[in-house]
Amino acid sequence: MAHVILGLLLIAPRSLYDLIKGFESGVALFYSASSGSIKRSLDALLEQGRIEVAHVEPGGRGRKTYRVTDAGRAHFHEWIRSTPSGSDIETAALSRLYFLGLVPPGERGDVLRALTGRIEADLATLTRLEGSLESVEVPAELTDVARFQRATLDYGLASHRFAAKFLTDLADDL
Repeated sequence: MAHVILGLLLIAPRSLYDLIKGFESGVALFYSASSGSIKRSLDALLEQGRIEVAHVEPGGRGRKTYRVTDAGRAHFHEWIRSTPSGSDIETAALSRLYFLGLVPPGERGDVLRALTGRIEADLATLTRLEGSLESVEVPAELTDVARFQRATLDYGLASHRFAAKFLTDLADDL
């Protein structure tokens, strides 16, 4: 989540309220977060020196506007160029794709190729799993269970094939 917050703040300085609205209006399409988790991540980024308070509104509310520091900018750019890790490749890929416009044009293809490489590696794993299932005999009482487990695998295969082609085509268009 910290990287998403950094990306939003790189687009424009924002308050906590503005960040929450930024999540609701676009980021929530691929990344869900509560206002409390956004606040905790914002506080951690502030403590780490990756963001700073740019402005405090005068008056009773004292609404703070945050901006990215040089350290935060460097951290964001390191993240977006890295190959995603973890099990949720779709969220990792979409997070990077959403902010790809913040990367210099000459480096965008590299980001897309790193994403594609990770998706293709996961696709190879799923394909091996598919091959290993051909020799598995399913007891009659588990036929319905196996049918939907196989449907889940088929979905994963189709999803990864689509994502790999989509990202490759996008990289080729650059």
